[in-house]
This record gives sequence, structure tokens and C-alpha cells, in this order.
Amino acid sequence: MLRGVTGKLIMASNTITGRPQLAALALHGGTPVSNQRIQVVAVRLDEADIDAALAVMRSGMLAQGKNVAELESLFAPMSDAAHAIACANGTCALQLAYEPLIEPGDDVLVPAWSYIATVSMLVARGANPIWVDADPVTYCIDVEDARRKVTPRTTAIAATHMYGNPVDIGAVDTLAAEKGLAVIYDAAQSHLATYNGKGIGAYGDAVTYSFYPTKNMTTGEGGLVTTNDAELDVMLRSLRSHGESEKYVHARIGYNYRMTDVEAAIGVQQLKRLPEATARRRENAATLDRRIAEIPGLHAPVTTSKAQHAYHLYAVRIDTDAFVTPDDGPSIRQHFQDALLAEGIATAIHYPRSLTRQPVFDVPGVDHQPVADKLAQTLMCIPIHQFLTDRDLVLIGDALAKVADAYRA
Repeated sequence: MLRGVTGKLIMASNTITGRPQLAALALHGGTPVSNQRIQVVAVRLDEADIDAALAVMRSGMLAQGKNVAELESLFAPMSDAAHAIACANGTCALQLAYEPLIEPGDDVLVPAWSYIATVSMLVARGANPIWVDADPVTYCIDVEDARRKVTPRTTAIAATHMYGNPVDIGAVDTLAAEKGLAVIYDAAQSHLATYNGKGIGAYGDAVTYSFYPTKNMTTGEGGLVTTNDAELDVMLRSLRSHGESEKYVHARIGYNYRMTDVEAAIGVQQLKRLPEATARRRENAATLDRRIAEIPGLHAPVTTSKAQHAYHLYAVRIDTDAFVTPDDGPSIRQHFQDALLAEGIATAIHYPRSLTRQPVFDVPGVDHQPVADKLAQTLMCIPIHQFLTDRDLVLIGDALAKVADAYRA
């Protein structure tokens, strides 16, 4: 084996001669593990979802109404929150949550490893993002790193429950109490996740959710904010609808971020099935955990202590030093993805770069975060959704083992 110009291990020859495991890959003409593609996500509407949406459309009452109220009344207790405010999408949910809690010019502790909306909506508010690295084990915000980065102007922390895995809420809440910080949790990927035996809606000043089609439940588009503060609940409902305090009376500048009743009708039906779907995702994860533990060089996701993961995504970490590539071209992760796809297993990258490497944030002087940058190179998401069969899980494990053996250093 040699080291290429990028420093990664490469095979001494770029041929597959003499390496039967490589020759056996479907990518090189071998027999694929699965004859049908197993997708990373599966977006499905049941007949109950469709019937509920059609009933609203036939009624002619399409805008925010009784179905939105029902979705809110169901979601709040299921997440152990006092109040739920549905809105147009998860990004709007973040913007609504940030506006009453953060002022322009505030420093806000933010994760370098998250989807961009967690931070972009803070910047839209006029706040200054203070970049915090990721925990290398849980992939959530590193609370000790956050503690080191508190400034005299820091007023809040925005923490993402990554991939369905709650952040160390106890540590976040302790830090917030010591420093007088507001806490906003981005739970776009974490419906029905729990911490210390309670739903994640029980914690923080506000928790935001997304109902985008690929999420564990969907309304088509849609979002929601939960809070346990009655005054904040009133403020969020006002901001959601042009700052109204009552019909045609506007107490503040607000937005039109309302959810339609068509979307909410779908959401109500999806929410009814969410506990069962989440339980199946957890069962799937346990099966994959056991299989991946048998494959040297691959690491299953680790759940935060005291937490219960919702498994929106199942991110496998690849130990790049454990594998070797056939050439000095694509990364070992890309070789894994290409080979797995040929074996019939789709994968996805969440995310290909950390937030400080996004062009909008990658400006002179930006504080790049090493763990987040490493995760952008080594994480690969494999199928975990509730529609996977037991046979699918076997095939996913077989394909991972086959590809790992082919590229093992």
C-alpha cells in the first residue's frame, strides 16, 4: 500500500488482480447483494392521509383552521410540551422562535455541524454566530466547547438534536442557567426523541420541528414550535399571523407563516402513526448496531447518555485509516457509496461540509471547527426508515460487510 498526494492509503496497483474481494463487488461485475434498490428514505402517504386532505379540500376551508388546532393539541403532549404552534415550515419555526428570544447584535452559540437553517435564521435576525464544534461521539454540539466560547455579549445557545439524537440537554441547561442564556433546540430531525424520560419538548425556551417530506412525519411542508412559556406562546402565535393580537388588530410586525388545514390534516394522521413508526426505526437501528459492531472500521451512531434516539438518519462513521482505495481519486467514503449503490443499497451524505465551510459563512477570520470538518469527510447515512423489512436489514448489513472487506487496508 502507498499514500497518495492527499495522504490517504491507496492500493499499490490500480487493478483488481489478486484482490478477490474487490473483484467480487457488483461495481466490478460481481453479483449484487440486492437486486432491488433499498432507498435511504421512503416518503409514503396512507389512504387515511389522502382522505383527510381530500375532506379539507372538499370543505373549501383550506386555510389555517380546526385541523391545525388539532395537530397542535396532539403534538404538544406527545413531546411533553405545554404549547405547540404550527407554521409553514421548519425554517419559519426557527425564525419565529428566535425573534422574541434574541436581539440584533447578540452573540449566539451555534453548532458548526447542523443544517444551515439553524444558523442562517439567526444571522437573518441580526445575531452573531459563535461557532461551536461537534461532539465526536454523538455529533451534537460540544457543550464544553460552548462553555469556553461564551462572550460578554452571549445571550443564547441554539443546539440541534442531530439525526434524531438529543444533545446533552442536562449540560446545555446547566450552562444556560449559569450564564443566563436562552435555549432554542432545533429538533427538525427528532420527533418523539426523549431525554431523561421526558419528551424533548419539556426542555429549553423553545423547540422547533420540521415536517418536510423526508422527516419521520410529514405534512408535505410544515413546521412547529413548542414552548412551556404561556407568554411566548401568545407572542409566537401573533408573529405567525402578521403580528395580530385579534383579527385585523396588529400589535407588532409579523409574518404570514401559517400552516394550511390541508397540510395539518395530513399531519394529524401521520402523527397518530408516529409512535409505531419511531419504535420500528429504533428496532432497525438496534439490528444495524449489532451488525456494524462486527465490521472493523465502521462505527454505528452513539446515543447521548440518558437520551432516546428517534433515528431520522442513521449515520455510519468510516475510519479512513482502516481502508484503502484503488487509486488516488475519490475518497474512501465515495468508494463506499459507489460500491454500496452497485450492491443495491442507497446512501446519503448529511452533510458534505460543515457550516463554516459553506460559502456564505466561509469568510476571512471564520473559526473553522476540526471535529465538524472531520465529520463532513467520514459520515455516511444508510437506510433506517420504518418501511424496511427484516430482509432489507440483512441485505444492508451484508452489503456493508462486503464493501468493507473489499477496501480493507
